[in-house]
Amino acid sequence: MADLALTARSLELLLGDWRGTGNAYEALAERIRLLIVDGRIAVDTRIPAERDLAERLGISRTTVTAAYRHLREQGLLHSVRGSGSVARLPGAPAILPAPLESEYIDFSKASPSALPWLPDVARQAVDDLPGYLGDAGFDPIGQIVLREAIADRYTTRGLPTSPDQIMVTIGAQHAIALLSRALVGRGDRALIEVPTYPHAYEAFRAAGARLVPVPVAPQGRGVDEREETAALVQAIRHSNPVAAYLIPDFQNPTGRTMSREARAQALDAAARQGTVVIADETTAELDIDRARAFPPMAADGAAVMVGSVGKSVWGGIRVGWIRADRPLIRRLLAVRSPGDLGTPILEQLIVTRLLGRMDEIIELRREQLRAGRDRLERLLATTFPEWDVPHVDGGIVTWIGLGSPVSSQPALAARREGLIVAAGPRFGVDGAFERFLRLPICYSPETTDAAVAALARTWRSLAHSPVVEPEPALLASVV
Repeated sequence: MADLALTARSLELLLGDWRGTGNAYEALAERIRLLIVDGRIAVDTRIPAERDLAERLGISRTTVTAAYRHLREQGLLHSVRGSGSVARLPGAPAILPAPLESEYIDFSKASPSALPWLPDVARQAVDDLPGYLGDAGFDPIGQIVLREAIADRYTTRGLPTSPDQIMVTIGAQHAIALLSRALVGRGDRALIEVPTYPHAYEAFRAAGARLVPVPVAPQGRGVDEREETAALVQAIRHSNPVAAYLIPDFQNPTGRTMSREARAQALDAAARQGTVVIADETTAELDIDRARAFPPMAADGAAVMVGSVGKSVWGGIRVGWIRADRPLIRRLLAVRSPGDLGTPILEQLIVTRLLGRMDEIIELRREQLRAGRDRLERLLATTFPEWDVPHVDGGIVTWIGLGSPVSSQPALAARREGLIVAAGPRFGVDGAFERFLRLPICYSPETTDAAVAALARTWRSLAHSPVVEPEPALLASVV
């Protein structure tokens, strides 16, 4: 039985203007299919009962029954008598002729390939391992050598830190989930930026939070940061959230960086309300050519820092960390113990060695990201001159403006061309950001060329069946 359930009202909001000119049940089924494939209806989520959805949408139950049957035939719903229907995701959409999974270009993952010297470092770490084999190996807080290395890195970057302020985690996502469980009770408010990293708001929702969204404008759109900061401060003061999740450097997906003035104002407002600010620094050091340097956000006020090596070293090294005051570290240890028994020792030893070479790693990534960004911008300008392509100065993604609220259609249709790409609504709440696509800048030239070519074929194919613009009243909730 599914743990997550979607109400009829929530599904209605996600559906938006789903009605077309053909059969109503086919139009409804197609829109729900798109929501499942795009990740806005998570796998194993129970969808509303037929009667409830029919009443909410003002249509016949027969129409909903036919739509659900159509989705079951495609392998996108699984129904059990008495338990309802839950979302499923087969290896490829059932009605699309798709290549084998190994032949996909997965442009939905924004993470570079592994460092070229990673195998050598791993072998060196194995030589370090015998000195750590004398106990059971369960390590919920992190080896002292690694915590010292992480603390030293923060200190070098302008934030004095001691090892007892560090907890080592199984990646940044694990850190965010731990913080969500430690800080949020069911019904508490948690502030998030929109758009944002989707697994973060999913973690807060799983902890029972009521989300308070605060808009973040895309990079280079001439937005007055003072107005955005005022809106953020007002949201903190009025909603009184227990936690606020922010990405101050190279925000995912917009690429924006908060000024130090904006950081200080937000942190001051949070301190006055008792709100714990969680600053995600997963991509903070991936500066390409930003005009000024920034210390960690906690240098400007009280903030809990989250970091990892997933974007700088390799996503296959599952090591992250939390920097927090000692009382919160103790609280996190209590929350962690029922769920996992610690971070693998060998991976910690690998990261310990890598942190000693972090300046070298960042320089390599800077050059790779510069080349990837410049290449992607040139290709998109030539292939899609009507798209709005911002010039990002760091991070690993760019947030493309399509000009129309249609991004889910090319994201779905691209699978015919062997391309997986992340549509804008994946980064919003309740179906927003259909005008955007998130594209990574961290892939090889060959992969980037192939991905843009597949996207071009997809875009041309959609031109033969143009998408009808939603009513103006709907656009206010779409972006």
